Amino acid sequence: MIIYCAGPIRGDVTYQKFFTKAIDYIESLGHTVLSEFSGKFSSTIPLTDKQTYKRDLKWIDGSKIMIAEISGPSLGVGFEISYAIFKRKLPVLAICNSEVQNISSMITGCDSPLLTIQKYKDEDDLKRIVKNYLSKLSEK
Repeated sequence: MIIYCAGPIRGDVTYQKFFTKAIDYIESLGHTVLSEFSGKFSSTIPLTDKQTYKRDLKWIDGSKIMIAEISGPSLGVGFEISYAIFKRKLPVLAICNSEVQNISSMITGCDSPLLTIQKYKDEDDLKRIVKNYLSKLSEK
């Protein structure tokens, strides 16, 4: 399955290490991950903001689901979640570290059945959440 993974790049990157581990795990399960955090898509030439925007929307358009790290505030991740749910009608798993208390009400208040929010305690818990989510989707 092709999965778009969104995480803060210019926003709060405190929990980025968990997210990169999750991406490695998703790839180890045989899925294709579209993300700047995947070593498979690192660019040797810096992209302009416009190029990044177009690339990321193209990646979302080509994905079956999105997994988004929402532990640290990020306007970009919020935009991508909104685009995925309301424009592309993609299911989104939003993951957040359990230490984080203040998640945007624009995420927690969203009542779309396409959005699932899960909190994780550590790397193993995050892997379990991702595996269970992907298993449920493959059953449908």
